[in-house]
Amino acid sequence: MSEGGKLLIFSAPSGSGKTTIVRHLLEQPELNLAFSVSATSRTRRGKEKNGEHYYFISITEFKQHIKNDDFLEWEEVYRDNFYGTLKSEVERLWAEGKNVIFDIDVAGGLRIKKKFPKETLAVFVKPPSVDELKIRLKKRSTESDDKINMRIAKASVELATAPQFDAVIKNYDLDIALNEAHKLVADFVGVSLNPQEEE
Repeated sequence: MSEGGKLLIFSAPSGSGKTTIVRHLLEQPELNLAFSVSATSRTRRGKEKNGEHYYFISITEFKQHIKNDDFLEWEEVYRDNFYGTLKSEVERLWAEGKNVIFDIDVAGGLRIKKKFPKETLAVFVKPPSVDELKIRLKKRSTESDDKINMRIAKASVELATAPQFDAVIKNYDLDIALNEAHKLVADFVGVSLNPQEEE
């Protein structure tokens, strides 16, 4: 893979608020960010759009991409539920002169960091508690209780990986978390924020 801009990884257990943080950062023009859309073999949920939320591909296609070494990282998150980052997606965004931001699984985030240690800032978003996480996931009403319990069990394992990341943001108060993320990313991509933006 040819090298380009910076890579900003945001990883966290489901329901920690990483997607909200990533969306906020994408709205800051001075950071020059573009979102890396992951590929997945899972079915679409609700109003999800192909190419915007994920590239939805079949399990067969996904496995073919693995064989062809097309992924920067991939993982079978749950049985027959694959997620991965296509190399072509990152190269496309780098070709546009962008810094690439990821909203990605913990294991995937650490794999990218390992491959591009200098170009990558890996940030772990920590929820207030596992109980709070459960409340947030139930409020979404997108998954069965069994699925939520699977995510909670996985969250406990994921929380243990936080020390392997470059930075940890504790999402107890969203505004504080957003400011902290903004400052971290600005420092990493070499943009100075004016004092008002840091408030």
